[in-house]
Parts: sequence; C-alpha cells; structure tokens
Amino acid sequence: MEPYAIIDESSFPIIKIGFTGNKSTDQNFQSYLDQTKACYRNGGPLVLIFDASKASIPSLTHQKMQANWLKENEDLMKTHCMGTAYIIPNAAIRGILKMIFSFQKQPVPYRVVKTETEALDWVNAML
Repeated sequence: MEPYAIIDESSFPIIKIGFTGNKSTDQNFQSYLDQTKACYRNGGPLVLIFDASKASIPSLTHQKMQANWLKENEDLMKTHCMGTAYIIPNAAIRGILKMIFSFQKQPVPYRVVKTETEALDWVNAML
C-alpha cells in the first residue's frame, strides 16, 4: 500500500504530517486518519504541521471521512492540540481544505501558510 501521508513525531510536541502525493484509497486514507489519532496517545499538548506541498486531491468520500474524523475527535483536539499549521502552496488544495471545513469546522486555532518556516514560526508561538 502506498501511504497517503507520512507522520513524523521525532520533534514532539511538533508533529509533522507530510502528504506523499499518492492517490487516496480507502485503505491508505483510513491508515492516515488512524495514525493521526495515534499522535494523541501521549496525552500532552501538541501542535500539528500538515505539509500539503505534494498533496494529491482526496476524493469527495475521503474529504467527508476527514470531516467526520474532525467531528469525532473534536474533544481530543480541543484538549491537546494547541494549533495546526497547513503548508499549502497550491490554490486548489487550499480550496479542498475550505470544503472540508465547510463540512466540519476546524476545532482548534489554525493558520494556512506557504512555507515550512512560516509554519514552524506559528506553531512555536502556539506552544
């Protein structure tokens, strides 16, 4: 299975989630959602950086899965996630993020940026 995203927890509490550019499938998208939830297992505060520089556009079904994940994990995020930065240089992908948030509002502070430096500056300020 080609991964949809790769999650790097080596700089915890900063967690980086990089989208690979692989097409979303039911299997790899569910794996990405499960791995994202596992980032909360330590119970401490954290921040997330989603790097969508290489992201492929997920299917509408997978966009809805993402929205449902946000809804199901809203309390977990509000308790532990201090903020989320999205690195999205591509306007089409920014549009997809807006669509996901139209299905389900993002429950924590977030910022959409164009570079990793901007993302790191913002999440460090949130910690």
